[in-house]
Amino acid sequence: MSNQALALSNSNVAMAISNPGALGTIEAYISAVNRLPLLSAEQEKNLAEQLQKEGNLDAARDLIMSHLRLVVSISRQYLGYGLPHADLIQEGNIGLMKAVKRFDVSRGVRLVSFAVHWIKAEIHEYVIRNWRMVKIATTKAQRKLFFNLRSMRPDGQTLNPEHIEGIAAKLNVRPEDVSEMEVRLSGRDMSFESQTNDDDEFAPISYLSDDGDHEPTSVIEKQAYDTLQSSGISQALSLLDERSRRIIEARWLQDEGGGATLHELAAEFGVSAERIRQIEAASLKKMRKALSE
Repeated sequence: MSNQALALSNSNVAMAISNPGALGTIEAYISAVNRLPLLSAEQEKNLAEQLQKEGNLDAARDLIMSHLRLVVSISRQYLGYGLPHADLIQEGNIGLMKAVKRFDVSRGVRLVSFAVHWIKAEIHEYVIRNWRMVKIATTKAQRKLFFNLRSMRPDGQTLNPEHIEGIAAKLNVRPEDVSEMEVRLSGRDMSFESQTNDDDEFAPISYLSDDGDHEPTSVIEKQAYDTLQSSGISQALSLLDERSRRIIEARWLQDEGGGATLHELAAEFGVSAERIRQIEAASLKKMRKALSE
């Protein structure tokens, strides 16, 4: 997502929401939203009531616009994850809109206090979803550790048992969860297959493959092969007439030694060797069709 996708028009808020890109850069966007006026408690209450009771979208727009600077401020806290600031702001704006939609002025709290949680939740989800190719945190404990472990870890030090126990107690998670997240954060994404032709032997696909018989695809293939070799062949043979079945069995299904020759079978049935070959070809074709089905 480009910085332009976040720009809002300071002169016409309605046009800005429907037509992002008017300001050009993320810096211009931040400068613009910081100039937008803040609402007094009375103004905020009136707008919230209009939205809640009348569904007034202009009131919703004004509530959102007056709190865009809050999203910018919160998004700066997540710049250390290496994700574009523009995208962080965009996700935070989505959280702000959700907060405005659910805001209940009768609870006696200001929108800024209510919206903080929605903005952070949306940014958290975006960071976790995009920080690595493989999602690094799924459970509640993992999410808590993901956003707190780096700041709680001693600079440049590996966590020892004492550190792990202390962090686990502060965050109310299991010590083993702390150890696992430490390993996850210290790792990096790696392509399963080599991106070049020069280092194929160093790609994970070369040393993580299972050469045994336990790989699922191999197991299924073996089961299918065994089925074809037993009941599959028997069923296919049952579709042939007696002469054709005799020819196939004599030519291909002998347990010991080589199969009968075309001339031997020609003498047995009193036909030419060419006729035996034709019957054999037609029978094999019929059997292949039956086995494929």
